[in-house]
Amino acid sequence: MANFFNEMRADGVEAPENIREHYREFHQWLQRQTPETMARKRAEADLTFRRVGITFAVHGDVAGTERLIPFDTIPRIIPAAEWAQLQSGLVQRVQALNMFIHDIYHEQNIIKAGIIPAEQIYKNAQYRPEMQGIAVASDIYAHIAGVDIVRAGAGEFYVLEDNLRVPSGVSYMLEDRKMMMRLFPELFARNRIAPVDHYPDLLLDNLRSVAPQGVDDPTVVVMTPGMYNSAYFEHAFLAQQMGVELVEGKDLFVNDNAVYMRTTRGPKRVDVIYRRMDDDFLDPLAFRADSTLGVPGLLSVYRAGRVTLANAIGTGVADDKSIYPFVPDMIRFYLSAEPILNNVPTYQCRKPADLAYTLAHLAELVVKEVHGAGGYGMLVGPAASRQQIDDFRRRLLANPSGYIAQPTLALSACPTYVENGIAPRHIDLRPFVLSGKTISMVPGGLTRVALQEGSLVVNSSQGGGTKDTWILEASSSYLGDISC
Repeated sequence: MANFFNEMRADGVEAPENIREHYREFHQWLQRQTPETMARKRAEADLTFRRVGITFAVHGDVAGTERLIPFDTIPRIIPAAEWAQLQSGLVQRVQALNMFIHDIYHEQNIIKAGIIPAEQIYKNAQYRPEMQGIAVASDIYAHIAGVDIVRAGAGEFYVLEDNLRVPSGVSYMLEDRKMMMRLFPELFARNRIAPVDHYPDLLLDNLRSVAPQGVDDPTVVVMTPGMYNSAYFEHAFLAQQMGVELVEGKDLFVNDNAVYMRTTRGPKRVDVIYRRMDDDFLDPLAFRADSTLGVPGLLSVYRAGRVTLANAIGTGVADDKSIYPFVPDMIRFYLSAEPILNNVPTYQCRKPADLAYTLAHLAELVVKEVHGAGGYGMLVGPAASRQQIDDFRRRLLANPSGYIAQPTLALSACPTYVENGIAPRHIDLRPFVLSGKTISMVPGGLTRVALQEGSLVVNSSQGGGTKDTWILEASSSYLGDISC
């Protein structure tokens, strides 16, 4: 795609003077590496990842097999000043989103003010009326947020979407960094790269900080649907890194209005559950009666304030794509401030005028299901066939409120190793923001890369790969907590 922002080269022209300042040290090093050396390092990375079991189950794969997520050895590098701006915008956004979710389940001031139509909430599949009026610890709902950031043609940053239910990918961020340090230790000796390996400690501190009132030494667990979940590696990895138990629903039970974990030494009270499954499966007595993954009675303990769930039940109401267009208004309403990070311009197909525009420009737009995830249920107009466009037109007409549309952004590109050598490939960035008594984050995130030439779909489930993300430190590191 023409006119995209090249992360390494100004104007995208291959000349020494066009290398961006923050890439120069790395570029000079890269010029000294032979193709054979880099090929050997890439093979070593693949072998190590396979041995460790860093794989991903592909949705719809009839063979039911898992595959390795491709890892690229050319990092995405962000200078300190750019990261400072991103960090400020992310903190602002997640703070407003948490205030919004609390408001929706309590006073609903934003609805009363006419900023968000009531039907956008009550007809949202992720809205949980069971949470109405329920107090949660520290008024925090999205304890872990993964916010997808893209960079457009002129180098400006946009938020593409907010992932607030069970955001994944942080284990790949950590493993990518570990792999780069193993393969190329000399790069870390020569560059001031902000560390990310303390993320599990930050996560554990964050989870402990939102324990139920009166609990001084909380027991934290990671709750997984089981080994057949596509992100099971991450569930096990985070539990191990935090030094807490990885549990399934069958390992927990409710008694005397508390949640307990079965152990070899008898029942142990559980105070904080970092759950990695959707609301529907958490409690068969409250949600899906056919769920064998949850804990009967869990909602009643949660409503009584005797266990904390991260993220909170009902958080998904704020990461639905039909709510995304309202986030800038949330920031203005709750924080009395202008958004630091902009949304991508969005057409809400539930509105007749927006629907008409979308139908007339399907070949130019990206159209997404409001409840979609993982790159599924979307149309990338410029890359779609006439048949695909016609099929999507029928789907839009049948259910316009189920879709939004956005311009096709020329996502920034980063040099990437492909079969024919090094070539630019489009990328995004998913930083992880932790909310508790304070808001904290490590400097960086998961950079995802679309490995197919010209593709704008970076999702692992759609064949995308990952890169290490370097935040270059100016003087002091961007670590620690940011007060809410």
